Amino acid sequence: MNLRIFVVVILFFIGNFCKGQDPFDLQINELQSDSLMKGATMGIVILNAGNDSTIFALNADVSLVPASVLKLVTSGAALEILGPDYTFKTRLATTGTIDRNTHYLNGDIVIIGGGDPTLGSIYFHDFYLNPPFLDRWITAITNLGIRGINGGIYVDESIYDGQTVPATWIWEDIGNYYGAGASGLTAYDNMFNLVFKSGKKAGNPVKLIEIDPRAKGLEFENHVISSDNKVDNAFVYGSPWGNHRIIRGTIPKGEDKFTVKAAMPEPGLVLGKQLKSEMLRKNIPVWGDVVRSPGGVKPVPFYTFESPPLSDIIKAMNHESINLFAEHLAKQIAYEKKGVGSTKEGVGIIRNFWEKKGIDTKGMFLEDGSGLSRFNAVSPRQLASVLLYMKNKSPDSSLFVKSLPLVGEGTMDVFNPKYFSNGVLRCKSGSMTRVRSYAGYLKSNSGQQLIFVLMANNFSMSQSEMIHRMEGLLVALKKEN
Repeated sequence: MNLRIFVVVILFFIGNFCKGQDPFDLQINELQSDSLMKGATMGIVILNAGNDSTIFALNADVSLVPASVLKLVTSGAALEILGPDYTFKTRLATTGTIDRNTHYLNGDIVIIGGGDPTLGSIYFHDFYLNPPFLDRWITAITNLGIRGINGGIYVDESIYDGQTVPATWIWEDIGNYYGAGASGLTAYDNMFNLVFKSGKKAGNPVKLIEIDPRAKGLEFENHVISSDNKVDNAFVYGSPWGNHRIIRGTIPKGEDKFTVKAAMPEPGLVLGKQLKSEMLRKNIPVWGDVVRSPGGVKPVPFYTFESPPLSDIIKAMNHESINLFAEHLAKQIAYEKKGVGSTKEGVGIIRNFWEKKGIDTKGMFLEDGSGLSRFNAVSPRQLASVLLYMKNKSPDSSLFVKSLPLVGEGTMDVFNPKYFSNGVLRCKSGSMTRVRSYAGYLKSNSGQQLIFVLMANNFSMSQSEMIHRMEGLLVALKKEN
């Protein structure tokens, strides 16, 4: 065979080989062979939602760190265990009696937490601030005939155990807003704002000029400096049970008011103090202090304040990937089933729920409800099975699917909407250092309904590059099926 014929034959076979591999496969091969994927693990499952068949699988049964796509496991179970119309209930109660002559309560007002994660939340602004929920509470107090309180205000957080933060969360996370712990009496997303002022030059110390809301007794040790970097790179360190906070890192130079969000310790006490402050502002004296309920007290409830329905809470949680909401769901499930809100009990109930639905949970390790713990591990097939069940078998299918953001919404604003127009993609994302995951529902160009899970652990490329690669995989999948 002469050289010219040999080349033609080789090109023929190469052309047909490439033609036999579709772009989706080629992109996966290209991604895995990238030098920045050395030592990394990719896990992928693609299912046909119509007939449950597997279209593609790679490391489908390998347990991987999921990050926030774990919220699919939590939210799906919560919808079925608690129900979409479930509401969290915060109650006001009294101890003692009301003097008929002075209209003073010779006792205390008690705020009995019901585990509501949304109380005063920025994600439910209209629900809680039109009118302000504390005004509604004060109206309920005055409607009882109370014009002053000779006692104080008790806060009762006993619906949940005392461990507000899962033991496997890392130190860098728990002082920051996304690492806020779940309390029996959560308020304002258990978050406060630190406002800084930075000078015009990089490398100089910055001033902490405002704290909102201000928590009495909370101390800050500020080590933040100004930077040429235009993003928030400041981190807050401190125990959920301590009053000392250290702030390190950088904020952009030349900022008059730059806000850094941090986790609020003792949210119940902060809420109680705000209620007292508002009552004093409305000329309703409160002579006692704001303290935790001492226990053994049997208050008499007189007012119940209900949260938005669970379906709305889950939609906000999955759209914005709110860790605090997911942690509340895990604890609340435990409270309803076991009597006390415990993360350990809650995630155990969630895992057993999925096992009873026919999902093989071997290798499924749940340490929290949100996915913030690096000790969580689930396989792509387990996530795909949850998505398949929720779409095809759950009575809450429509609510669950719509709880996932479309491209351009919430955490899915990083994808290009022109690739996924007309609502063809609903997806939950997950990310942490060296972890990136996407899982959800995709309608292909041919009309096929697909379920997909893409997971990557321990890659060396940037998060933005991994986002771009995974977006390309979904574009190719949409075209080919």
